[in-house]
Amino acid sequence: MFKRSSTLQRRRARFQAAFFCLFILAPPLDLFRFDLNLNHFILFGSHWTLGMDQLIEGEISSLQGSLNIILRGFLPLLLVIGGLIWIAWRFGRFYCGWLCPHFSVVEMINRLMFHASGKQSLWQRQPLPRRQADGTVVTFDWRYWPVTLLAAAFFALLWAVVLLTYLLPPKEIYHNLLNASLTPNQARFIGVATLLLFIEFTFARHLFCRFGCAAGLFQSLAWMGNDRGLVVGFDRDRARLCSSCNSACDNICPMRLKPRSIKRRMFTCTECAQCITACEQVQGTLEQKSLLKWVSDAEAVAVATSRPVVDAKGKTADGTLPLNGGH
Repeated sequence: MFKRSSTLQRRRARFQAAFFCLFILAPPLDLFRFDLNLNHFILFGSHWTLGMDQLIEGEISSLQGSLNIILRGFLPLLLVIGGLIWIAWRFGRFYCGWLCPHFSVVEMINRLMFHASGKQSLWQRQPLPRRQADGTVVTFDWRYWPVTLLAAAFFALLWAVVLLTYLLPPKEIYHNLLNASLTPNQARFIGVATLLLFIEFTFARHLFCRFGCAAGLFQSLAWMGNDRGLVVGFDRDRARLCSSCNSACDNICPMRLKPRSIKRRMFTCTECAQCITACEQVQGTLEQKSLLKWVSDAEAVAVATSRPVVDAKGKTADGTLPLNGGH
């Protein structure tokens, strides 16, 4: 939506683009996929198996089989899950906002739909303001609708094909696709997946991210368990400056959240920082600092509990005692 993006948003866009390319290229390069024909994972070009076939055929001992299950099964799983839990606990849904290939499509279609109708979602009741945080004025144009629908269809097909390459040999899938020789099951998978993804990309993008994505909800739950985790904080002492703004931070949020709220009302925040960028742009025209910024530790506790930050003497930032005495 913004024509002039901040350095932070340009950096985030590069991360998203790089990870989207990785998402597409991982199966053809045998970096990561599960081959249904072989019935095991392929990781960095190597066959990642538990050795059950060798154990059944007596090629390895029961001790070696047990070690394989622990070292090649449970241990990697625990390390991956543990690492993801820690990242989510500390930084929230950072993966969603900075890497997730689905969320990058969500944001792209949001922008196209905004230019077509003034809304980021079909379910919004009122169009968003034409004037953007950077001062530009957007003209809504119905001619963006065909582009929006075409983008939704293209990415739905792309996602369907890529997902299939995570399950079957990519060379076979792309060869059959280019030569119009897909097997009935392959064609059925791509057709059904494309239809479902097109419906989701068109009608339920942020709704799926908020309520339907198990990975996202898992990250949110871990994040909510840490009051000191990274969160968008609002400088309430300078809230009067919001009067010069048209709620740019609310308008830009792809998850349709209210960034100036307390943490539990931002349960599905993806840490995309678009609200921070919007506030920086609005306040920058007034030669003021942003009212929104990432905070952690003690400042994050204030966002999570809605209590003011107090110093070692029990005083708030303005030098007064909080109403609850700092307890």
